[in-house]
Amino acid sequence: MTIKKSKAGVSLEYFIDLYYDSLFHDGEELCGDKVEFIREQDYCILVLADGLGSGVKANILSTLTSKIIITMLKEGATLEEAIETIAKTLPICQERGIAYSTFTIIRISNDGDVFIAEFDNPAALHYKDGILTDIERETLTIYDKEVMISRFKAEAGDMIITFSDGVVHAGVGYLLDLGWQYDNAVDFITESVMKETSPRTITQEILDAVNTLYMQKPGDDSTVCTLLVKENRPATVMVGPPVDSQKDEEVVHKLLSAKGYKVVCGGTTSNIVSRVSGKEINVSIDYENPAVPPTATIEGIDLVTEGVLTLGKCLEVMKKLNSPNGYEAFILQKKDGASQLAKMFLEDSTQVRFMVGRALNPAHQNPGMPLSLGLKLNIIKELAAEIEKTGKLVSIEYY
Repeated sequence: MTIKKSKAGVSLEYFIDLYYDSLFHDGEELCGDKVEFIREQDYCILVLADGLGSGVKANILSTLTSKIIITMLKEGATLEEAIETIAKTLPICQERGIAYSTFTIIRISNDGDVFIAEFDNPAALHYKDGILTDIERETLTIYDKEVMISRFKAEAGDMIITFSDGVVHAGVGYLLDLGWQYDNAVDFITESVMKETSPRTITQEILDAVNTLYMQKPGDDSTVCTLLVKENRPATVMVGPPVDSQKDEEVVHKLLSAKGYKVVCGGTTSNIVSRVSGKEINVSIDYENPAVPPTATIEGIDLVTEGVLTLGKCLEVMKKLNSPNGYEAFILQKKDGASQLAKMFLEDSTQVRFMVGRALNPAHQNPGMPLSLGLKLNIIKELAAEIEKTGKLVSIEYY
């Protein structure tokens, strides 16, 4: 999502970067927490629901809650209407005689307004320039439920973190008699925010701490959602030469005139960009990773890598990072071309545009290097799918 606002007469665009993950209750195959997120042209909405108990019943409760809320709000219903529908829809727990799922709703609109509604979940946190700031809340009674409502303005660098009560209870019955408790969890989160700006890294650091306190056997479902307001920085990636060499200049000029990050993948492609732009290629002789070809530099281009091999390794990295329990922060700190590309796609950029040339590369026709055009196109499609898993928009243009 982009947020357009005027500051000192200049129009700025912001993007809401989001990452969330969960630890399942030990022994359960389904999570009792559920996160739903939609990104529309003018706003985004996140709903974190925590169903009563754990396992299948909790999963049903939280799924119903999150789906109903996000669907109704998207279609223009009021908060009161959504909560009333939940109260009338959710089944009654026979053991406790109650039927509800706690929830947190975060809506950020195109003018930078943040709206948060919280019902029995731990209070969300708002950081400005890495500093925890107070959120003014008012109590609104809706269908016999006391919902905490807050509104404030978001700016670039603001971070909002919300989590389920499994985080607060971490350690109960294991290392801590009373659990981690809210204030201690907030202190840890604040230290993480002071060190990091990546929603991925912060979310995983919190969940790693929670898992440790539970001694790798979570006694409750635990979910963390981290949202970061960023300046809009799209990435344009030129991969491969156009089928018609007469279009070389056209495609290169599109790359050079694009806003945000500029990336070139492929030796032949780099030579085309160098020729058209008049800027020299400088190839690194350092192999940061023996399995990944070295990078190069061209003035005006943010990242220059080899083609299919590097893209394939980048895809491997991204699949690993996007897999359950597969995130390892140090991977994105590596300096080889594949890791730099993955960091660009997952953390630095806010949307990605691939400009893909469909000309056959003579090097790929070598029997000793049987890489086909079809393989390159498939890798790019798979990369686009992995990027889209993070909620970012991806476009592919062919030449």
